[in-house]
Amino acid sequence: MIRVAVTASAAAAEELRARFVELAPEGFEETDIPGGIELAAYGPTAERVRAAIPGAVVTVVEDGWEERWREFHRPAVVGSLWIAPPWFDAPAGLTPIVVDPGQAFGTGAHPTTQLCLGLLLDQEPGSVLDVGCGSGILSLAAGKLGFGPLTAVDIAEAAVEATRVNAEVNGVTLEAFVVDALAGELPEASLGLANILLPAVEALGPRLQVERLIASGYLVSDTPSLPGFRHVERR
Repeated sequence: MIRVAVTASAAAAEELRARFVELAPEGFEETDIPGGIELAAYGPTAERVRAAIPGAVVTVVEDGWEERWREFHRPAVVGSLWIAPPWFDAPAGLTPIVVDPGQAFGTGAHPTTQLCLGLLLDQEPGSVLDVGCGSGILSLAAGKLGFGPLTAVDIAEAAVEATRVNAEVNGVTLEAFVVDALAGELPEASLGLANILLPAVEALGPRLQVERLIASGYLVSDTPSLPGFRHVERR
């Protein structure tokens, strides 16, 4: 297999991305480099890029590349919770949450996810509504911690399916369905979870019928405006 890479300055990055979207719609790799970016494609897609962009750097990918992506996915520990891919064995004394990163909707490694999990550990168990559930990590953790009933929603069908699969693997009972949380009907719950972008959090606030809300997914410099809610804690 070959890898074909092209670099661009920060000023020309968007133009190069647009070219790669056209040449490699199956997907490509983006890496930040000093002063710009490097975009790379692999296999048959790489051949198209090499033919279309003179000067692209071609390298041969060593055997065993199919498994090396696993090296980037490591277990994460948040309090009593252990989140890891299925090829790791859970240590004694921790509550395991198994998530296949091949689902590509969250692995528990992102800081916003871990901060939400940390706050979840401090809550009294009750019903949960997980908005923008992705791979379902927050719902799975809630289920393992004794919360319920659990409802997980997302606008993407693939995310909802990933949540259902992960729930079955982890022995967690939940209801997951597709809905646009900013337009569709949402069920009531004791606790809301929303690890999404700030504009979505603020638009979602007035629509939620929850007693408490754990929200994340925005910068430390951002302050959410949520009428009807009282700020309790931030991490």
